[in-house]
Amino acid sequence: MRQLLAWLLALAASVMLAAPAIAQGGQGGDPLIGSDNIAVTLHAEGAPAEGREWLLALHFVPRGPEWHGYWSNPGDAGAGMQLKLDLPPDWEVGEARYPVPRQLVVSGLMNHIYAGPYTVLVPVTPGPSVKGWSGPVGGTLDYLACTDQICVPQFARLSAQAGGDFARWRAAAAPLLDANARFAISGKTLRLAIPLPEAMGLDAPHVFIANDRLVSYSAAQTFRRRGDLLVAEIPLDEFGTGKAASVSGILAFGDSDAGGFAFKADLGAVPTGGELVAGPQNSAAPPVWTLVLGALLGGLILNIMPCVFPILSLKAIALARAGEREAANEGRARAEGLAYTAGVVLACVGLGALLLALRAAGEQVGWAFQLQQPGVVVGLLVLAAAITANFAGLFELPAISVSMGGEKTGAFATGLLAAFVATPCTGPFMAAALGAALVLPVPQALVLFALLGLGLALPFLALGFVPPLRRMLPRPGAWMERFRRIMAIPMGLTALALVWLTVQLGGRPFAIVALVLVLGVLVALFVVGRLQRGGKMAWPAFGLVAAPFLAFAAIALPHVYEARAGTARASILASQPFSAEALAKARGEGKPVFLYFTADWCVTCKVNEASSIERESTRAAFEKAGVTVLVGDWTRRDAAITQFLTAQGAAGVPLYLWYAPGAGAPAQLPQVLTPDLLARKASGDR
Repeated sequence: MRQLLAWLLALAASVMLAAPAIAQGGQGGDPLIGSDNIAVTLHAEGAPAEGREWLLALHFVPRGPEWHGYWSNPGDAGAGMQLKLDLPPDWEVGEARYPVPRQLVVSGLMNHIYAGPYTVLVPVTPGPSVKGWSGPVGGTLDYLACTDQICVPQFARLSAQAGGDFARWRAAAAPLLDANARFAISGKTLRLAIPLPEAMGLDAPHVFIANDRLVSYSAAQTFRRRGDLLVAEIPLDEFGTGKAASVSGILAFGDSDAGGFAFKADLGAVPTGGELVAGPQNSAAPPVWTLVLGALLGGLILNIMPCVFPILSLKAIALARAGEREAANEGRARAEGLAYTAGVVLACVGLGALLLALRAAGEQVGWAFQLQQPGVVVGLLVLAAAITANFAGLFELPAISVSMGGEKTGAFATGLLAAFVATPCTGPFMAAALGAALVLPVPQALVLFALLGLGLALPFLALGFVPPLRRMLPRPGAWMERFRRIMAIPMGLTALALVWLTVQLGGRPFAIVALVLVLGVLVALFVVGRLQRGGKMAWPAFGLVAAPFLAFAAIALPHVYEARAGTARASILASQPFSAEALAKARGEGKPVFLYFTADWCVTCKVNEASSIERESTRAAFEKAGVTVLVGDWTRRDAAITQFLTAQGAAGVPLYLWYAPGAGAPAQLPQVLTPDLLARKASGDR
């Protein structure tokens, strides 16, 4: 609500600023609103010369200590000045140079102001026409004069005076740092590395950002020293884009007249850590041990999350194999446990490294990006169908089995596939660790991804190294073959779910072509299986049979793919598609807002929707409380959703946010919802 109020105030100020200039044109040159609250005069330093910087100065003098003016970026409310100079067209007007502004908080809104007289310098570079120019310089200025209670638009018609106290005005303007700073946007924070000598003292530093609506102006800023670099961390504007090609602003050294520097920052690496100089004491990065424990526990708990349902068959067969290893020998059991763990960890580290590389290249991707790619889903569909057919006994391919044959190779492949399919959703403890991994240096981030994989593989690693655990499993026997046939059912359901997901990602024609490819691969594998039984050369036959289907799919799939825009999801709730504008509008209405992010490939999301969201009790409670429901569908890649998830410190889905009326930040709900949680939230219960 506070952000919306700021927008409305800024909009009102802009409209009011424009009105005097328009009215002035119809009043014979007499402005309707004068400049008596903050008087302004225009001064020129010396005579202009072609190609040389010529300084103009706008000197503002408030009529009393209660009046103040604004910096170029006024903050949450107010308006910057609008200057129009009457100059020849070949003269260039440079960027205005301001003194260091001050902070003024009124009703929770941060303003960037000047109290008392202040001067803005305007550099001008004359062109060749200066030789015939006789002056003087004139123009108009729209600006705003405010007290703590009222704001009055001001208008002045300017005519430059020769002379002025330019030495003092230059000294008051914030000088530009010689070296450019660097900036990075990490999660929901703007991070700046500003070159500043380590010996330079700072009392109460504050960064005024010139970029409009990039950062939260009223949020606490954190400063750390890294040698001759000052690292500033500033929370982003919740409703901003979270993007910037460059960042500029003013670093104030302290309160009052402590001075400061103007800076320009380019996109680049910003170091982490350092000695805390100023800011909330609890703003330091979470202790390493909490991130390590979060990644490990997150991976471990993922074993019992709904996300693992698609690979239930592989896990069940792996357990059966663990019992078989107990009947064989200790060494083989440990070797397979290590192989399975290596596959899981390698998949998690590989996915994490690719994710970090894509984000470093500017791509807006998050955890589970692999299942947003239609080609990847088609490949998984082919693999799931082949495993289902293998489990069902349609063909026997021990050379490539990921579960029953190949021993260490099969265990490694099972781990790879299990991690690849099971990790798209996030579970308890994972969110903080993955969110931190997106902003930590690459080596530390990869360690967290590896620990996530270790946690996921830990139960099977324990089976390999703890004989009593293996002795608790059933002994091998004829039941294993029947069990494998039964496990074809959940694996087949996984294949059907991937067919449905293929339709959601690429449309029905896309899914039909994918099924043709599946049919061709299954026929080819069936032929290979029959030939292997006869002891004949089998794999060349696979190429001969599968090649026409592969060629057809390679040509047809790109042509029939439908890149459809996201649409509203079917729901018993009166939901709307998520957008920043829709969220701002909903919050501005002063009612509760429930925002959730889901995806068709996220099993945990679907379980929560069935058990807690799409319920009559939830609908009734929401209608009674007037709750607005917004849904972010992340089935396909969506840069806006990825940015919002990142700003919330989330690397993937599900994510459930509850905005109470008038509250600033949202409350993040658990990733596994209880059936009555939302109804209780709507009724005001905790």
